[in-house]
Amino acid sequence: MTEDELKKRLEILRIEHRDLDAAIDALSGAGSTDQLQIARLKKRKLRLKDQIALIEDYLIPDIIA
Repeated sequence: MTEDELKKRLEILRIEHRDLDAAIDALSGAGSTDQLQIARLKKRKLRLKDQIALIEDYLIPDIIA
């Protein structure tokens, strides 16, 4: 993947991460008793966070001091 493609993918992942966060908040705030669904959403959100971190690490090289 090119750098531009990675940046686009990163933006898509960030949007999906925010959407999941909003969905989790909405379910929790509504007093949802479906804890399994909330747990699955949280797990998916963590996977997205890992993917975001991986792409960011690739795009932002380490600076050797």
